[in-house]
Amino acid sequence: MGKRSRVKATSKVPAGEVGPRQPCPCGSGRRYKACHGDPSGPPQVYVGRPFEGLPGECDVIAMREIVPAATAPIRLSSAEHSDRPVVLCSLLPMAAPALVRQDGTIWLGLQVQHNFGDPSRDLAAALEKALGSAPGSVVGLTDAPGEGPRLQDLVADGPLEVTVHEGFDFWIADVDDPTGAVAASLESANAAAMPTERLTSVEAAYWTNVGTKEHLRWVMPYDEEKLLSALAKLHVAGKDKVAEGARLVGMFRAHGRLVPVWDLPVGTGAAVLEEPAARFAKDLDSVLADDAPLTTEERSARSGLANRQLTIR
Repeated sequence: MGKRSRVKATSKVPAGEVGPRQPCPCGSGRRYKACHGDPSGPPQVYVGRPFEGLPGECDVIAMREIVPAATAPIRLSSAEHSDRPVVLCSLLPMAAPALVRQDGTIWLGLQVQHNFGDPSRDLAAALEKALGSAPGSVVGLTDAPGEGPRLQDLVADGPLEVTVHEGFDFWIADVDDPTGAVAASLESANAAAMPTERLTSVEAAYWTNVGTKEHLRWVMPYDEEKLLSALAKLHVAGKDKVAEGARLVGMFRAHGRLVPVWDLPVGTGAAVLEEPAARFAKDLDSVLADDAPLTTEERSARSGLANRQLTIR
């Protein structure tokens, strides 16, 4: 009697959903079924676009995910704390979630993964805790923050002014002779920081030099489906170049926004990108407003772009 063929059962994951064996989109590194897909897992629901409505959403995403050293002051919306200086920082000494400086200024670290499901709620909880802490305090979260305001609820409207630093020396600008853990953390962070500059002609676009090549990474505020179609149209029209020899190589998804990435020839630098980036932004806005259906070639280009996506958060 012949053996029965064994066919391994497979289950298709509906579009837009996360499979049980795929990485959990919260960024924990665990499989979805062992993290937010587990009924007994983390109590908070995963938020796909946590910084929606926050002033400078795309720059906040960039500071959290792709910029080594940057700061941006924010103003709190409550009358009680409206005069309290608060600064968003890409990274703090020893990766602290928040610090209360000796002058009372609060530094809030963006590059901290609490893995409680909603980074905006986590940041707001660290900020609220810092508001009640004494100067010199290091503030962190050890438990899920539970119900409460999100960062959007605490920050007043207004433009976000980002300053990109060459390294992390701003940590010790008011310290004459740093020693101990802070000095060690500074040395380590500076050694890992890649040269980065923010373009001034467009929003949330950052040039970086990783040694063997250069990149332009641009966090864009548009609907993902419309953006993919618009990028496909520009690619087919030959209008997706931001510098001589540059190539749009793909994109990643971070906190609900797409981040197109261009490879640049070594030696390009940031300055030469300003004019073509502004021109690209103008062309992109024009194409986004055009509802004409995609051609066969444009559909093929769109499929290629969609296949070169990676979700990191």
